[in-house]
Amino acid sequence: MTEILKADNISKTFKLSAKQRRLEHTDTRVRVAVNNLSFTAYKGEIFGLLGPNGAGKTTTLRMLSTLIKPDSGDVYINGTSVLKNPEAARKEIGFLTSELKLEELFTPNYLFNFFSDLHRVPQDVREQRKKYLFEKFGIDKFAEVKVANLSTGMKQKISLVISIVHDPDIIIFDEPTNGLDVLTAKVVTDFILELKEQGKSIIVSSHIFSLIEKICDRVGVIVDGRMMKCDTLENVMNGKSLEDRFFEIYAEGKGNEK
Repeated sequence: MTEILKADNISKTFKLSAKQRRLEHTDTRVRVAVNNLSFTAYKGEIFGLLGPNGAGKTTTLRMLSTLIKPDSGDVYINGTSVLKNPEAARKEIGFLTSELKLEELFTPNYLFNFFSDLHRVPQDVREQRKKYLFEKFGIDKFAEVKVANLSTGMKQKISLVISIVHDPDIIIFDEPTNGLDVLTAKVVTDFILELKEQGKSIIVSSHIFSLIEKICDRVGVIVDGRMMKCDTLENVMNGKSLEDRFFEIYAEGKGNEK
């Protein structure tokens, strides 16, 4: 297998404000979001990060995507350090997060063109790709409708499409089906599997067992910012349902804190 992404002992902490400490009834001034976390993703596979809300999944993906720097450790994208050469690493990555807020005064057509220009996609390539993706996700009928007037599901589809305008080899999805209706979630899930068939390498974070079980080749289970288990999906499940195994691993992780 060809290594395409490696997280090497990455850690990230955040300072808590006085207001946050009051709201959370804690005297702790620093929160450890990710704690010496390591894993490797390989070319052409779907790697899943599984964990509850607050486990550190989103923070991990932000470090992988060069949006924030790890306090220690490093991430390598096709051998390129995100600390030493973030711009080169960024060119190979598409990142979809539920926290991406689309400007509601703009249309899907404008946003696709804008992000294509940011990634320096040639105009002829841009138009071909736009036609393909807009038709695939049914965005073509709403291409000139302001984002403010679109449904939640359509906004998610547009977010997905503009995150991959440059046809990246590595695509990172943070909770890609979160909050979607079943029909839109299926469209997104099927597209992720299609990307794999195209030879793309995909990282998916989720707390939804059925999604991870359906699409992932390998999975890492995160508890409180620590990687508790990382292996093939079959080995992680160990003959049980993914849900049952997750709660066993979660209990082990919490037990290690005592």
